[in-house]
Amino acid sequence: MNDKPMSVNLEERFQYAEKGIVSKTLFDSPKMKIVLFCFEEGQSLSEHQAPFSAQIAVLEGEGDFLLGNEIFKGAKGSLFVMPEGLVHAIKATKKLSFVLTLVK
Repeated sequence: MNDKPMSVNLEERFQYAEKGIVSKTLFDSPKMKIVLFCFEEGQSLSEHQAPFSAQIAVLEGEGDFLLGNEIFKGAKGSLFVMPEGLVHAIKATKKLSFVLTLVK
């Protein structure tokens, strides 16, 4: 992918899978990466760290977001900002979709 302007209808990109998390890279450049994630209820992403600053914008559903040592409830409209290297994890408490933006 490249640095050209783009427009995406995110709801048209929602795709859920019973046995796995769906992730779709929407944009990737040397400075930024944008990924759409879709989780079925109960699916989770274990604790990990990202080497970049990041933000998560929740588009649909609900989930528990572990950021550092604190769990935040996320729902449509929630925005989370994470500094580089922060330990984080996600568990969908209802069908969940969000956009992750990594700033490289």
